[in-house]
Order: sequence, then C-alpha cells, then structure tokens
Amino acid sequence: MSNTAYATELSPAQHLIVELVQDPETLEAAQALRYQVFSEECGANLADAGSRLDKDAFDLHCEHLVVRDLISGEVVATTRLLDSKGAQRAGGFYSEGEFQLVGLPQLRGGVLEIGRTCVHARYRNGATISVLWSGLAQLMNERRYEYLMGCASVSMADGGIQAQAVMQRLRGRYLSREWLNAIPRLPLPEMDLPENVTAQMPPLLKAYMRLGAKICGEPCWDPEFNVADVFILLRREQLCPRYARHFKAGEQVEINR
Repeated sequence: MSNTAYATELSPAQHLIVELVQDPETLEAAQALRYQVFSEECGANLADAGSRLDKDAFDLHCEHLVVRDLISGEVVATTRLLDSKGAQRAGGFYSEGEFQLVGLPQLRGGVLEIGRTCVHARYRNGATISVLWSGLAQLMNERRYEYLMGCASVSMADGGIQAQAVMQRLRGRYLSREWLNAIPRLPLPEMDLPENVTAQMPPLLKAYMRLGAKICGEPCWDPEFNVADVFILLRREQLCPRYARHFKAGEQVEINR
C-alpha cells in the first residue's frame, strides 16, 4: 500500500507515534524543531543560534520524548524529561534556575520535570498533543512518578499585559502553595491592567490546567525567551478524572524504544 493511501485511511493520531530518543540524529531533529518554534516563531535569543539548534547543558542529562509522523518520518513534537537522578547529575532541575522551589526536597514519591515542549505549526491540534501526553503517561506509570512539574510560558511581546492578565485569571482557581512554593528569581514588573484586556490562555498552559495541574506561585520573567514562565505541579492523585485513566493504571500506549 502506498504512503498516500495509508495516510488517507488513517486519522491524524493513527499515523503519529511517540518514542524515546535513542540516537543523536533524532535528538538533533528535536533540537531543530525547538529552534524553529522558539527562535524563528517566538523570537527567543538562543545561545549558539548559528547551529540552528536549541540545545543546552541540560539536554545531556534529560530523556527526550518525540512524536513522529510515520508517513514523512518527521519529528513533529517534542518534550524533554528530567527526573531526580538526572537533576543530581545536572546540578539541579532546570526550573530551579528560575524559581526557588521551597518544599521540593519534602515531596514524597518520584518527581519528573517536563520542559522545552513544542509542536510543529502544521501539527498543532488535539491529536498530536494527545499522543505526546499518552507517551508521558506511559512513562509515569512504568516508573511510578508521583509528581510532574515544569514551566509553561506566556509571551512577553506585549510588555507583559497578557502575562499579567493570564495570572489574574489563574490565581483564583489554580494557585496552590500546599505542596510547593515557587518563588520567582526574576519577578514580573508590576503594572496596572487595562479594564478591557482579555486573557488569552496559551495552549500548553491550558492543557496542564485541564489535566488537573496547579500553579505554585507568581511567574518568572525569562529574558532569553522573552516569556513569563508559570511553574506548574501535577500530582497523580489529583488528576482530572477525564484523564486519570491514562495516567493511573488503565489505558497504555506503546512507546518505541
């Protein structure tokens, strides 16, 4: 059966697979996608931009999860994963460079940090993020991580108006410092919001909230990426029931290794 026929007979999710990176070529493809999204689309000021790759010292200590299009072979989404052992080798979690994470040593159970998550522009739909989330759920099940943490970004291109509006929307419903208090090392400047501003929730942040995540403090300004980073924490036992079957014990997805 030709590739064209194969594509027309399958839904978008059915010709996407999730896999852990096992070779330098796939890692470079993930870093190239990150560069494309963060630098070319979002204007981040990345180190070593001449390589057209987004890479840093943490990459060597992380595992990398990618979604691949079976038809084209292209890496279309990626996120990187850092657990406590990897963080020890790296000198700490990536998030600790932006936040003082009060209470982190007291968390009971395995902790997994997620970061540098991005999706190719042509694949920004529910199917792609569902495949990525399913692979993440499988790893959390296999390794019994109890906490998922990381940062979700809000653009500062408008000077911070949207970031402040998003936080205003999040504080009442999603702010919790019960388990972790994330104190930003570079807080956002204070500002008075216009009365008519509407908070546009970034897709990744919205996805975390739908899963049942909480934000653990005020955002940190990341000048390199020109974004406000919101620290999120997701506890397995507080998952939204709609998604709990993926993360607790039920539905499994095969991860190519």
